[in-house]
Amino acid sequence: MAKNKPKKKKTLKQWIGKIHLWLGLSSGLIVFIVSITGCIFCFHDEIKDLTRDWRKVEAVNAPYLMPSVLQAKTKALYPNATADMVVYNGSDRSALVYSTEAGEAYNVYFNPYSGKFLHREKTSDDFFLFIEDLHMHLLLPEAIGKQVVGIATIIFIIMLLSGIVLWWPKKKTDLKKRLKIKWDAKWRRVNYDWHNVTGFYVALIALTIALTGLTFSYEWMHKTMYFVGNMGNDYPEEKATVTVDTLLETSKSVIPVDIAYTTARKARPEDQMCFVWQQDHKSAIITGSYPESLDFDHQSNMFFHPATGELLKQQLYDQKSAGMQLQEMNYGLHTGQYFNLPGKIIAFIASLIAAALPVSGVVIWIGRNNKKSKTKIAA
Repeated sequence: MAKNKPKKKKTLKQWIGKIHLWLGLSSGLIVFIVSITGCIFCFHDEIKDLTRDWRKVEAVNAPYLMPSVLQAKTKALYPNATADMVVYNGSDRSALVYSTEAGEAYNVYFNPYSGKFLHREKTSDDFFLFIEDLHMHLLLPEAIGKQVVGIATIIFIIMLLSGIVLWWPKKKTDLKKRLKIKWDAKWRRVNYDWHNVTGFYVALIALTIALTGLTFSYEWMHKTMYFVGNMGNDYPEEKATVTVDTLLETSKSVIPVDIAYTTARKARPEDQMCFVWQQDHKSAIITGSYPESLDFDHQSNMFFHPATGELLKQQLYDQKSAGMQLQEMNYGLHTGQYFNLPGKIIAFIASLIAAALPVSGVVIWIGRNNKKSKTKIAA
């Protein structure tokens, strides 16, 4: 009788392969949803510009209307609505007033030069906000959804790192083979090569997108970016909350929101986009401005007293620490927006490949299982 051969001990690479497999099967569906929705969201501004004519206006060599005027126009049109934030999107773009009514949020669009009403948009009807919610929370309650997406993202990061280990050739002579797909082989081999090769090529970009995405789920990741950007240094004064003396009364001759807007524009006259957020009488009026339209980086902020318009705190972009700048750069890095159109295209392709990786991985797993079954039957 033939003796049973002793089982060989699994190597480290084989154990990593097992981990890669089971983590992939457990998180594959979520990774697919998050990646494919990220793809769709990449060009949301460009698609909106093509399909929503109220987003663009003719640029005029004239100053914008004051925020109080646009707020008043909003209140006149919708007496039961609030008019909390005014956003000037650029010289050839409409201004919008963020408004709420009966628990629903709306964007009310105006021509920033003439004040002509253009459109009222219910944010819950916006397809891209639906996609964003699916991307960030899987349409679950935010507290639950961001944890589920966060855990799946961490698993995806482990998958990327373990995938590189599995891809790495034992010999330098095999490197060229690992960098190419054998297109003339059988479809299962093409799928196997595609999974490994494309996964390697997009690993660094996908890793950047995943790490920056973690900041939306976990505060500790947001703080880590601040820590890394500042190389361990802390600047508590720039993170300090702005306090407001609520005993001061508003003068009838003073319009604090207009003072805030005018001051912010004088501080950064070259910036194309800015907002003025009038929260309530107990909180500071916040302004933010950005060098380029619809690009949310290089942000400069100012804080004003809601009753007097007095400047309480100023944080221009070049005054912020490297850590805070990195935190505010996060959205642009995550979406590719920071690198303009080329960055968006790269983020789109990387996200599309990331969405396909779980699919091709499952196909590999099914193929191996079928092969094992046929071998057992033959034996």
